[in-house]
Amino acid sequence: MTPINERRLAQFKANKRGYYSLLIFLTLFTISLFAELVANDRPLLMYHQGELYVPVLFTYTEQDLGGELPIEPLYLEPYIQELVSESGGWILMPLIPFSYKNADRYIEGAAPTPPSARHWLGTDDTGKDTLARLIYGFRLSVLFGLTLTFFSSIIGVAVGAIQGYFGGRIDLVGQRLVEIWNGLPILLMLIILASVVKPSVFWLLGILTLFSWMPLVSVVRAEFLRARNFEYVRAARSLGLSDRKIILRHVLPNAMVATLTFLPFILSGAVTMLTALDFLGFGLPAGSPSLGELLQQGKANLHSPWLGITGFCTLGLMLTLLIFIGEAVRDALDPRRVITPTIQS
Repeated sequence: MTPINERRLAQFKANKRGYYSLLIFLTLFTISLFAELVANDRPLLMYHQGELYVPVLFTYTEQDLGGELPIEPLYLEPYIQELVSESGGWILMPLIPFSYKNADRYIEGAAPTPPSARHWLGTDDTGKDTLARLIYGFRLSVLFGLTLTFFSSIIGVAVGAIQGYFGGRIDLVGQRLVEIWNGLPILLMLIILASVVKPSVFWLLGILTLFSWMPLVSVVRAEFLRARNFEYVRAARSLGLSDRKIILRHVLPNAMVATLTFLPFILSGAVTMLTALDFLGFGLPAGSPSLGELLQQGKANLHSPWLGITGFCTLGLMLTLLIFIGEAVRDALDPRRVITPTIQS
């Protein structure tokens, strides 16, 4: 690691709020990545008739367990429980023995049910466990936001680099096109496009990518306009290096410092946009776990406040952590930032 990167890492750790926010966010995201092992209506392990089964990884039928039907068993059904216990076997369920897509058939009272020992955050109006849908929805939102941020960054950096490096008519025409595209009502366009096509994760990702790359253009363009006439760039041109090599090897690394500062904020914006579309009913397909769908559940069931409170607190916590991380990254990459005395020693 170079001394400059060591300084940036030390400065990032010196920002305790951003550093601990990153640790908390990574912990929550890591847990959500293994959601199938945390919240699932399939057992992690099952011992039956002298054999060991792993239903969380493989699909079995009732006939495989000595039952009658050639379908996947519902492991929480009393019939399956008795079938396993009578053979002297056992079932190891996850910490949350419910999935995001299947309703609990044995809830007490009418759905949505309040938080209880069986359902820690209650259920929604279809009887599905709220905590399970929250874990899966958190993972889907973060992965969607990271993917959207990745593709948006590639497009935004490429457009800004071309405009700033070549300048002249390319910059003039490109900037006018970016201003026209930026002037479109993004949310309205997304609603129109999402209502025309059948919603899916990849189609929604493509639609959002069309409108999410613009914030980076102005930043990268300004960095390239500033660096295009530096002496090391002129020296590279005089040595016969191609424009592509100059952009990638010499100018882009300097522009990436400002770009990295914006990434956490673009990620938070992507999560917010996805949540808004899901809340309005123009987002992911019906039945998909999402924070917007959870907020919609809270709006439709005002007599069940735990649904709205859960969605609001989760979204607020996620965005707060991302903002704190973004501020810490901004301070770490700022060369004018004063290093704390502990770092100097």
